[in-house]
Amino acid sequence: MKNIVLFGPPGAGKGTQAQILKDEFNLVHISTGDVFRKNIKDQTPLGAMAKSYMDQGHLVPDEVTINMLAAEVEARPDAQGFIFDGFPRTEAQAQALEALMADKKTQINAMVALEVADELLVERLLERGKASGRADDANETVVRERIAEYYRKTDVLKRFYQAQDKYHGVDGVGAIDQITQRLVQVLNTL
Repeated sequence: MKNIVLFGPPGAGKGTQAQILKDEFNLVHISTGDVFRKNIKDQTPLGAMAKSYMDQGHLVPDEVTINMLAAEVEARPDAQGFIFDGFPRTEAQAQALEALMADKKTQINAMVALEVADELLVERLLERGKASGRADDANETVVRERIAEYYRKTDVLKRFYQAQDKYHGVDGVGAIDQITQRLVQVLNTL
């Protein structure tokens, strides 16, 4: 079983690349953003809590996020592996994910981080906001806060996975297929 954490700031291309990699490696793609949006759309209690934080550009609390993601993993008992997109975002989430994987008699094999300059991230997110109508991508102040929040709270994960020799940084700038090639090259070594 191959389990990958696809990491990077908002707008780095995690969702795009995860969709490609899931097919390439026969993995189940679990996107935190998609799980949040589904719970918000379905008006679940967890979804309402997540929405209040997301609307302000803040990260959703660990307990809410972990409960949503654990349900997604448990719903796929026959999976050959997972690609986690947007999760974990805190060390507590990383530890909870490790415990969840251990319960399934497996582990996270690697964290692969897409690295992109901040100003390019802002441009990408604002364009995505125009195209998709996503409120969290349409406001530059909220976008910049999301990027700042990413660095404040999630950069610790780089050290967490580096300590386990599982961290791989990948240049997230260029054509989609070029970035995919870089990611595939890393994942083929696992």
